[in-house]
Amino acid sequence: MPKANPSTVPASSASATPASYESAMDELERLASELESGAMPLDAVLGGYKRGAELLQYCRGKLESVEEQIKVLEAGMVKPWTPE
Repeated sequence: MPKANPSTVPASSASATPASYESAMDELERLASELESGAMPLDAVLGGYKRGAELLQYCRGKLESVEEQIKVLEAGMVKPWTPE
């Protein structure tokens, strides 16, 4: 039986919300590297892919929020930014 790669995302943190956009991007880049290199055991590939999809959704949401704030600022209507 193959040993699990210690650098893969533990199941308990697989759905944890990232601390920030930057930390989500770092984790996403690491996951993509592991998936592309074949370093991730087959049993962990699906979990890694699911986690990557969650991180991508989180990052897109953050970017859309910032885009909306920029549109508001460009329109001259300054309102407070509330992170999600």
